[in-house]
Amino acid sequence: MSVLFINGSPHKNGNTVKLAESFLKDKDYETLDLVDYKIYSYGQNFEDDQFDEVVLKMSQDTIIIGSPLYWHSMSGAIRNLLDRFYNHVSESLLKGKDMYFIFQGYAPTLQQLEAGEYTMKRFASLYGMNYKGMITK
Repeated sequence: MSVLFINGSPHKNGNTVKLAESFLKDKDYETLDLVDYKIYSYGQNFEDDQFDEVVLKMSQDTIIIGSPLYWHSMSGAIRNLLDRFYNHVSESLLKGKDMYFIFQGYAPTLQQLEAGEYTMKRFASLYGMNYKGMITK
């Protein structure tokens, strides 16, 4: 089974990564740090955009999407990635893949956790993924 961890934090060794390492201990996985890719906002079209590269890497069996809690929500890098899927990526591309969401921050409220989980559940259902749950710290 192939596993991809998408790190939505600008910190390659921060708390989001540490939580993913704890969750994925003893498993072989690849890490994709979104901070290393140019993914422009929905509606923008630039030649150096790397959105399609990231989407191709999402061909793994299991996808773990990790985000720190910023301004009461997931990071802009994750939000931007999800936004770009709209009307660009076939709904069948991720069908049947397992997905987890790692969400961490300093004392997140129940409402923040619920909003993050709602977004990820909705994304997973739109693309036919098996949402396996949220891991928090």
